[in-house]
Amino acid sequence: MRCVRLTIRGIVQGVGFRPFVYNLAQRLGLRGWVLNDEHGVRVEVEGEEGDIERFLEALRNEAPPLARIEELRAEDRPLQGYPGFEIRKSERAKDRLALISPDIATCDDCLRELFDPRDRRYRYPFINCTNCGPRFTIIRDVPYDRENTTMASFKMCPECLREYHDPANRRFHAQPNACPVCGPRVELLRSDGTRMEVPDPILEAIALLKEGKILAVKGLGGFHLACDPFREEVVSALRSRKYREDKPFALMCKDLDTVSELCFLPEGAKELLLSRERPIVILERRPRVRVAPSVAPGHRTLGVMLPYTPLHHLLFSDGLRCLVMTSGNISDEPIAYRDQEALERLRGIADYFLTHNRPIHMRCDDSVMKVFRGRPLFFRRSRGYVPFPIRLKGARRSVLACGAELKNTFCLTKGEYAFISHHIGDLENFETFRSFEEGIEHFKRLFEVEPEVVAHDLHPDYLSTRYALEQDLPRIGIQHHFAHALSCMAEYGLEGPVLAVVMDGTGFGEDGAVWGCEFLEVDLRGYRRLGHLRYIQMPGGERAIREPWRMAAVYLERATEGQGIPDRFREKGWEVFREAVKRGLNSPPCSSMGRLFDAVSSLLGIRDLVNYEGQAAIELEQIADRRAQGSYPFGISDYIVDPDPVIRAIEGELRKGVSRAVVAMRFHRTVAQMILQIAERARDERGLSEVVLSGGCFQNLLLLELSTELLEGRGFRVFVHRKVPPNDGGISLGQAYYASRVEV
Repeated sequence: MRCVRLTIRGIVQGVGFRPFVYNLAQRLGLRGWVLNDEHGVRVEVEGEEGDIERFLEALRNEAPPLARIEELRAEDRPLQGYPGFEIRKSERAKDRLALISPDIATCDDCLRELFDPRDRRYRYPFINCTNCGPRFTIIRDVPYDRENTTMASFKMCPECLREYHDPANRRFHAQPNACPVCGPRVELLRSDGTRMEVPDPILEAIALLKEGKILAVKGLGGFHLACDPFREEVVSALRSRKYREDKPFALMCKDLDTVSELCFLPEGAKELLLSRERPIVILERRPRVRVAPSVAPGHRTLGVMLPYTPLHHLLFSDGLRCLVMTSGNISDEPIAYRDQEALERLRGIADYFLTHNRPIHMRCDDSVMKVFRGRPLFFRRSRGYVPFPIRLKGARRSVLACGAELKNTFCLTKGEYAFISHHIGDLENFETFRSFEEGIEHFKRLFEVEPEVVAHDLHPDYLSTRYALEQDLPRIGIQHHFAHALSCMAEYGLEGPVLAVVMDGTGFGEDGAVWGCEFLEVDLRGYRRLGHLRYIQMPGGERAIREPWRMAAVYLERATEGQGIPDRFREKGWEVFREAVKRGLNSPPCSSMGRLFDAVSSLLGIRDLVNYEGQAAIELEQIADRRAQGSYPFGISDYIVDPDPVIRAIEGELRKGVSRAVVAMRFHRTVAQMILQIAERARDERGLSEVVLSGGCFQNLLLLELSTELLEGRGFRVFVHRKVPPNDGGISLGQAYYASRVEV
């Protein structure tokens, strides 16, 4: 006989873990108890040695779908002579650290019940169990009990209550448990907010979508705008009403077969699409698919997801196979998630509202990713992944990291856990900034943490920086690109030194310039800027970001000594701007790779003006002919990369009639060569053989693949992002990693 006490940490509360332990112990004839404590779950079991071993093996291999065991410690105890096995009352303590599950897609068991006419939850759009359904978006406070969620006002009927209290039932302690008798209900509203009296609001919504109407649909973390993706007049109307000129819309497909009709499925894509997180996955579209051109203009890819709520599944139950499913907002505003707010903000966009009376407590956008070498590469880490933490190796203190200005996330740490927020967005919008402030307070309450220090970007005008400076806490300012490098290092627990290649659009440099192509030697004590892209001025400052032709003109001016300026740039007033550049008026120096991509995009006639961030660079990647070989010359002097020879070579090839697709590919190969040559120099001179790739430019899968392939081919160990985005959405993790370790 043996008695063992187990301490289990991870996502093990609110996911059916205690009933799983209870039923497992009953099956193996073990005695003892299980309870929730301040860190997770504690178990004490006694029985025959072989049964205990089988119990320990099953804990790891058969745990409930939503459970994630981070740590399992076992210690032998004296035999207690327990009469049976029981679930004990939870213990609470001051220093509590129990993890909360993200929102999870509807499980197969619930789907079977949803479409079973004999089941009491047949076609009930809020079916859920301990293995699926809303979590993060409905929690108001801890502990995770029904009264602390937005389900508090829905009193369970006797049948739901019986399930809730039955350890053998998969709805045991499922806090959102409900049925048609006692739970939330769906309703269909006209755009003026009046209710449509129809027998089945969902079937009526399907009929309206088939007619070409635009519907606002309430989901887990906010409203989506849905319409028929195959009718150009409908999709273009949505674009016009939403003030979203070109940025692609996401699609929701009924099933994997529908996705495969539209897109190629590389290794790993199927698993991501079907995963319980159900992110939007950006995939290469098949030739000649009949999706309306306005869904993703200028793109060879489509962002696709599968249904993840019962309501979504029901929308596809009567003939629909694919819908535009884009965020419920006007462009650049945060997603609407409160009912009245949605009616007010989306009234001019949606013809009808398919909504319900279960409140959303925390807005949460869909997660977005691509597949790189069979594994996910985040563009946005949000629904389905938040608030699951990332382990921070060696963290010494609790930190509030305020992140960046664009694609903002914040990060709170407790112990060795980093809790990165859902996608907040661009903070210059007032409503978004308010969401940032509310989110921080919510996370502090959920994880019962009071930060000891606050970390922030060095840019003095970032609202996230201003917020940090207002806090009554010790402050740590962290340079933007240093934080990018640290975010990737944090994922792998790297301490350095490493060579960090950080490429993005803009970041405030310590010399006051705009940085954006940085070669840094990094460890947890700090960084040394080895080199960068040769400085060039940004004509008109931030206007050059929105008007890439300005960067093309200034590069041509320098590279060709003014001989290569095309007439279309002169017609835009280049002669006037050139004088301003010469005199240094509103033309800050920059070393940005993002701006070089913009310049080349404009030179190739792809994009002179942009209407969303990164558009010129994205479209440059899209047209590149993957079969084209060759690259362009460039200069390197003391780790400073001079792109002027690249500009001259491109200008010459265009004059010779070389296709844009070939030039775009050769440019990508050239940037990868720049990275390789800098890395080889850093290895020879500094002994750096580990390379970290970070920054928004590495969302470009073509550049990422070319760079990784070249570096690995020369024996470098290459680290790319897997847990947070390479863009500014990952900045807060890097800030937290440094601030949790450095001496204040």
